[in-house]
Amino acid sequence: MIGAGVFVVFAPAAAAAGTGLLIGLLVAAVVAYCNADSSARLAALYPESGGSYVYGRRRLGPFWGYLAGWSFVVGKTASCAAMALTVGLYLWPDHAHAVAVAAVAALTALNYRGVRKSVWLTRVIVAITVAALAGVVGVVARSGETGPLTWGPTTWGPTTWGPTTVSGVLQAAGLLFFAFAGYARIATLGEEVRDPARTIPRAIPLALLLTLAVYASVAVAVLIALGPDGLARSSAPLADAVRIAGAGWLEPAVRAAAALAALGSLLSLILGVSRTVLAMARDRHLPGALAAVHTRFGVPHRAEVAVGVVVGAVAAAADVRAAIGFSSFAVLVYYTVANASAFTLNGRRWVPVLGVAGCVTLAVFLPAASIAAGAAVTLAGAAVFAIGALRSR
Repeated sequence: MIGAGVFVVFAPAAAAAGTGLLIGLLVAAVVAYCNADSSARLAALYPESGGSYVYGRRRLGPFWGYLAGWSFVVGKTASCAAMALTVGLYLWPDHAHAVAVAAVAALTALNYRGVRKSVWLTRVIVAITVAALAGVVGVVARSGETGPLTWGPTTWGPTTWGPTTVSGVLQAAGLLFFAFAGYARIATLGEEVRDPARTIPRAIPLALLLTLAVYASVAVAVLIALGPDGLARSSAPLADAVRIAGAGWLEPAVRAAAALAALGSLLSLILGVSRTVLAMARDRHLPGALAAVHTRFGVPHRAEVAVGVVVGAVAAAADVRAAIGFSSFAVLVYYTVANASAFTLNGRRWVPVLGVAGCVTLAVFLPAASIAAGAAVTLAGAAVFAIGALRSR
């Protein structure tokens, strides 16, 4: 979860919510918790590769499982492209697309050789990223050279909440949700996790709580340093925050950490998407050739190569902000299915009910272009399923 999202989403979220950014972060965390809890319970019951694709198929029926898998694949493909572009924009802005494609190719090759090496590298990247984030928070907290934290007038009414609108807060929450996405990747690797019934339910909530603590600290720091308006205008808010705090020497390290964080996110994303492709290929919802598992490395090598090729193509032409909005919509659809599946289990049904309501609400309040594109692709996926069902009859 702790990846490039924390470096890229605070600015557009602040543009939507203004001084309500922290409220949006809390809303996103609540929805993420519901999703994490539902995913953990289902993963313990069904420790198989595929995540909500498996859960929806087992608990709700083939169509809902397919819809979850389709939404995950297309949404996370957009996420992969956004992360790859983040690498390019931080390392070599003038050639961001070329760097993005190269990053996709390199990490696809790494995943091809097995999960153990990928997990080891992810640990190193996350450690560096967390250190950089701690540096940002630390220098802002110690410095008196910070920007204005102006909260502005408070306006109360049926569609407003404090100094920002309710719709703005909810849109910010939907965008910030992009930075939380990641806990389900533990579930999608169910077949490759040791003692999944014990490990997965513990790993997901713990990872979520740690991530929320980190994000809240960083959000407060950038708000103090830049103020809501300055944060909304910033293209690199964490780098701008340390510069305003008088620690310009730290800015290159922050930019390098942002690129590393994007690589870490991309590494995990390609891994998770390829496993969902594997599960869907096994059920013939995708070409059966993608279900092959490498005899030496034990990974779905054809699925990983296919995902890498598609992501590389999208990264060659995509826009980062559009990719984030589209990804958020598709992933919220995915978690709607996950929560609905968890509702069919015994106990704590209020959590999946709140999860479904939260996912639908955040999806509805995303930017209009993201909603239109996401809805169109979701309907296209449903049409593909319907055509396949008619042919099988």
